[in-house]
Amino acid sequence: MHRLAIVVLLAALSPSARAQSPFASSVVNYSPGSSPAGGFTIAASALGEPTRFTGGPFFPQAVTPFQPAFMASELVSIGAGGELVVAFDHDVTNDPRNPFGVDLIVFGNAFFGDAAYPTGTPSGLFAEGGQIAVSADGSTWLTVSGIDADGFAPTRGWLDASPYATVPGLEPTDFTRPIDPSITAASMIGQDWAAVRAMYDGSGGGAGIDLAPLGLTSIRFVRVRVPAGAMQSAEIDGFSDVAPEAANGDLDRNGIIDGADLGIMLSAFGSGEPSADLDRNGTVDGGDLGALLAAWS
Repeated sequence: MHRLAIVVLLAALSPSARAQSPFASSVVNYSPGSSPAGGFTIAASALGEPTRFTGGPFFPQAVTPFQPAFMASELVSIGAGGELVVAFDHDVTNDPRNPFGVDLIVFGNAFFGDAAYPTGTPSGLFAEGGQIAVSADGSTWLTVSGIDADGFAPTRGWLDASPYATVPGLEPTDFTRPIDPSITAASMIGQDWAAVRAMYDGSGGGAGIDLAPLGLTSIRFVRVRVPAGAMQSAEIDGFSDVAPEAANGDLDRNGIIDGADLGIMLSAFGSGEPSADLDRNGTVDGGDLGALLAAWS
């Protein structure tokens, strides 16, 4: 027992036990283009975790498919002819363990209208486009066809927040988990809030991208462009590396389950951190620790 406690402590203190951030970490280039949204030109707003709660002290609201982020500190706007290029601090890989084969998620601030306000019944999707391209080296780019950066699916910050909540929820959604690609905006139109929640299935939304059709094993850079002459300006909130299914406890994705994984779990213990919540009950607890130890390499 004492030996295990020592191993646990060392793993928790070791730098190798710290998980890499799953979100874009640096801005490579930002050219706002013509007529970006006024004030929304802080490129670093697209880095780190997407927004869960918006509005500040005067208009507070949980981010839901009906209430998108809208603060200048949360979004960066790309006007006509503009571009945003961001980089991850690690390779985003084409990983067959990822849910639905999706490897990358781009978050904008699209949102649904409500056909029966305030019940949360999606009507039309309000989105502003943005062409996505990816690159392994920052020089050779491949365009992602048919998926808009500021489009489906609208961001959802909390599992337990109502469509028009004005306080944060207690259970965060997983920004590293994509929505099933077979689900579309049309699939959600006219559905009630319970059905919409079920379609998200714990995901925080966003536009999911599979690298396999592009013939890429990994990427590190993502670019969003808005065509010259476009009438709309895409707003971007974040970029995330999809987490592979972690039922086996390999939290640092190095192919083995060891002290580094244990350290990651302990640092998240008691929180709702989705990447360490192996049994997906909303809390990193004894059940998750037991599952990790049972799968120990």
